[in-house]
Amino acid sequence: MKYEAFRQRSSFDRPELLAFAHGRLVEDPPEAFAAKLPLPPMLMVDRIGEIRRERHKGRVVAERDVRLDDWFFQCHFLGDPVQPGCLGVDGVWQLIGFFCAWAGGMGTGRALGCAEVEFAGQIRPHDAVMRYEIDIVRYQELAASGSAVAVGDATVAIDGDVIYTIKRAKVGIFRDIAYADYPWPTARSRGGRMDR
Repeated sequence: MKYEAFRQRSSFDRPELLAFAHGRLVEDPPEAFAAKLPLPPMLMVDRIGEIRRERHKGRVVAERDVRLDDWFFQCHFLGDPVQPGCLGVDGVWQLIGFFCAWAGGMGTGRALGCAEVEFAGQIRPHDAVMRYEIDIVRYQELAASGSAVAVGDATVAIDGDVIYTIKRAKVGIFRDIAYADYPWPTARSRGGRMDR
């Protein structure tokens, strides 16, 4: 789809999210548009049912189907399979990063943290649907670079019961940090602090 059509969409299905993860959804991206979702098995969303922006705020509602053979049930834990809570938090970060790209930010996404996470339940192999509801409380584009940062409050529910609450999850998308030469050692092949 064209970049302008991407920006106008209010929902995305699984094939579209997979195309975005592969960098192929937008056929005419601006030069600095480099955001992607992680590929499976790290992709923690199957569909976005609602995405909208109102000035510096917004909302994302998305779902992921729980699969009996999800990779994490095979190792976390033997005889007591449960989805790691951190993957639900990562799903929130993935969606906030997607929001940044959809809203017009340029660059590559990075999770920047969250203020508070509370787990009140668990996700097991015979559950059906995870639901993310994220209220973007602040979205800001950094005018000089085209980069963007978004902060959101989120809940994650399983089959209708809210089990995770995440406050002030923060994601930024930044220019000139992508490491496209992997696995070759290049200027961006090492991590460390991003503020240096």
